[in-house]
Amino acid sequence: MESNKVLDATGLACPMPIVKTKKAIQELTTGEVLEVHATDKGAKSDLAAWAKSGGHELVKDTEEGDVLKFWIKKG
Repeated sequence: MESNKVLDATGLACPMPIVKTKKAIQELTTGEVLEVHATDKGAKSDLAAWAKSGGHELVKDTEEGDVLKFWIKKG
């Protein structure tokens, strides 16, 4: 999947992946996609809930080994 920016949040524990995602998505314009890489298992539910509450769209999420990858479209 194509992304406009990649955020590496691997190795960070909750709530840092969310904090960094929030900061990174502010740098994008509406409709652009942020790709987030995280290793905190809680990030899966946290990022989905955060995206929804912020008016963004969690387009896709995958798991590659220990790394969770998310694609969030800015709303």
